[in-house]
Amino acid sequence: MRTRTVLTLVGSVAALTLPFIAPASAADTVLTTGSLGGSAVAVGDVLTAPLATGTTATLYSSATGTSGIKCTSSTFTATVTDNPTAPGTATESVSGQTFDSSSCTSNVLGVTGVTSITVDNLPYTTAAVSDGTLTVTPASGSTIQTTVKLTTLLGSITCVYQAPSLSGTSANSDTSINFTSQAFTKTSGSSLCFSAGYFTAKYAPVTDGGAAVYTN
Repeated sequence: MRTRTVLTLVGSVAALTLPFIAPASAADTVLTTGSLGGSAVAVGDVLTAPLATGTTATLYSSATGTSGIKCTSSTFTATVTDNPTAPGTATESVSGQTFDSSSCTSNVLGVTGVTSITVDNLPYTTAAVSDGTLTVTPASGSTIQTTVKLTTLLGSITCVYQAPSLSGTSANSDTSINFTSQAFTKTSGSSLCFSAGYFTAKYAPVTDGGAAVYTN
């Protein structure tokens, strides 16, 4: 009787402790959904995000100024191409970044409206590191490029801005990605196009099929 009681006790303790040792839903990849250490984001999954509520995407003529263009509606789309064990670096292929021109305005002297903002030379590659840093790079031999079409007092103009790469951060508190004053150089356009552009935007929440995405 004593032996049977001890064995029963050992079995009960094991049954209670095993779920805590190896939860079936936990993942150890850089990108997870639901929570930190949640379900692994699969390679091939498509991530999307709009601008964070109450924020704007801006392309200003200086890093500290407020002259330029701002939009209240923008989204990005990226496909996960690698999601290794954390800590590490996950990679994504950015296939789309759109700006709703009807939500965009400009306070540049002589500019009366924003016709379109187009992100060129896609796809780009995004490297998302476990420490929360992000780097966006173009394909080899290419460049990150944005084409802005504006209406002015003198007619329509086209401004082209380029950057070798972009640096940003991710935040798990609101599952966001953030870009602050990322520098672009004007490569073509009239004198009404500002000579440099500084891009700032916060996209949130980043989701995978509706589930929030976290960086581990």
